[in-house]
Parts: sequence; C-alpha cells; structure tokens
Amino acid sequence: MFVITGGAGFIGSNIIASLEERYPDEKLVVVDRLRDGVKWRNIAKRDLYDIVHPDDLYDFLSQYADEIKAIFHMGAISATTETDADKIVDNNFRLTTALWEWCTDNKVRFIYASSAATYGDGENGFDDFQDRKKLKDLLPLNAYGWSKHLFDRTVARSLENKEATPPQWAGLKFFNVYGPNENHKGGQQSVVAHVFPDAKQNLMCRLFKSHHPDYEDGGQLRDFVWVGDVVNVILWLYENEKVSGLFNVGTGKARSFKDLAKAVYVSLEIEPKIHYIDTPVNIRDKYQYFTQANMDKLREAGYDKPFTELEEGVRQYVQDYLNKDDPYR
Repeated sequence: MFVITGGAGFIGSNIIASLEERYPDEKLVVVDRLRDGVKWRNIAKRDLYDIVHPDDLYDFLSQYADEIKAIFHMGAISATTETDADKIVDNNFRLTTALWEWCTDNKVRFIYASSAATYGDGENGFDDFQDRKKLKDLLPLNAYGWSKHLFDRTVARSLENKEATPPQWAGLKFFNVYGPNENHKGGQQSVVAHVFPDAKQNLMCRLFKSHHPDYEDGGQLRDFVWVGDVVNVILWLYENEKVSGLFNVGTGKARSFKDLAKAVYVSLEIEPKIHYIDTPVNIRDKYQYFTQANMDKLREAGYDKPFTELEEGVRQYVQDYLNKDDPYR
C-alpha cells in the first residue's frame, strides 16, 4: 500500500498515475480535501483503494500500519501568497513532523515535498546541503517557504543528534514544476497554463516587466521542470531505498519566462505575442529574478536520467493535455 498525501493535487496526482502504471497490484490511498471544485478530476481516472480526509489520517494509519510501504507526503498549503502563518505551520510543519515520527516508529519510508522557496532570493545559492549550520543561512521570502525550511532544519537537527529516522527518507526541493492536473490551482498555476488560453486564441499574453537592471523584460530566469521528470525522481528514490537525503529537483538549467511563453505559441504553431506589465507592487520586493537547481547531489546519488528540455516539456503539456477536450492525466 502507498499513501499519498495531497494525492488529488498537482504533483500528488501525477505520482499516483505513475505508481498505478508501475505497481498495478498495489493499493493506492489518497489523503486530501476535495472540496467543491474540480480537484477530483485529477484522480478520476485512477483505481484507488481509498480517499481519506486529512482529519481521519491517523486513524487510517493505525488501522493499516502493517500494509503501508511508503508515504509520499505532498500535502501542504502551497500558495506563496498565503499570509495566515498559524495555518501554514499547522499544515506544513506540524503535520509533516508527525508523519516523520510515525514513519520512524513504524519503519515506513517517507518521501516529502520541500521547496525551492526555502532558498529565498538565492543570495546564498541553490545547493541542497542538509548541514544544520549551512541551512541556517537560508532566508525564505514567504511563510510557505519558511514552513518548508523549518522542517528541513528539524530533519538536519535530528541527523546531527543521531536520532532515529524513517528507514528511507527524502526531502525534495521542487523548483518551477509544470504539467497536467494543475487546473484547480487558479492563480497559482504555472505560467504555461496562464499563457495557453491567450496563445490558443492568437492573442497577446502578458508577462512581468523587469524591475532589475541586470534583466530584460521577460528575461527573469527560473529552473522550469516537467512534472514527468519530478515523478521519475520520486519513483527512482523509492526504488533505491538506500538513498536518503535532501535533494533539489529541477533541471540545473535556468530559462527565461520569455522562452517559456514562446514555447507555448510554437507548440500551437502560432507566432508569439508578448506584452509586458509592471510586477505588482505587493510582490515586487520579494520577486526572484534567478533560480537554478544544483543537481550534483542527486546525480552523485546515482540518478542518471536526462531532464526534459523546456521546449519539449511545454510541447507535451500543450499538445497532449491543455489543447485536448480532456486535459487531465
């Protein structure tokens, strides 16, 4: 049995789709809040053993402790604009800590979502070290990033103190992930999903102007990573149980928002049309102009698959999902 928290979300539902393909005889359990939106469509095609409300999670874990092989913990409040820090701490830090302890006590493998948001403005680099002294230098720019960083530091302290851990654990610092099943995220969807409707209608899309002298408009750089690559890393980790650690999950190659937008139009065989607007004042002082994952640690751990080039990933997303009547995986 595999338990996937946040299983009806973007990355979680893609993990489930791949687990179902690779392990068709395993029981798949989603832990999530579906509410009244379209989120359920992310898992509508899956053969699921159960869908558990987060409030019932611990009762479920107690009942099936002997069957659970791994928990893939993707559940979190992931909106970088969320300002209720108490809510974020409860959902992103305390729940993750409790699951870590449960997996340690029950000898269950634990793979959890950290975030590239832990790096803040990138002034201290993008190296996925797990040394407690080095982690203290990172300064996330929002409560979401801070909550993820807080747990990473908790893990680092446990390692330093030689405390017990799950039999395998991995914290994954996802960079800018894009791909199918993000329709429910609204304003938090990837730029690909935001550009697509305009490109589809042969209209002009909008990107933020640069307010930094070193970057042209649309030249802000991000490490955009195709969700299929993210899932490949996660499954590789599960299949290599001796590998544990805190790892970046990106491509190691920063690309511009302009490149990303152009790739959407090209995938539709339409001439790119881009208009630049001012970055909103309320996020301007926290806006990152450059992110790029250092992927050396994951490579040194043995992961040797290539990462999908931006143009190819966007093509797959646009042609195989966004431009279909059924855009869900």
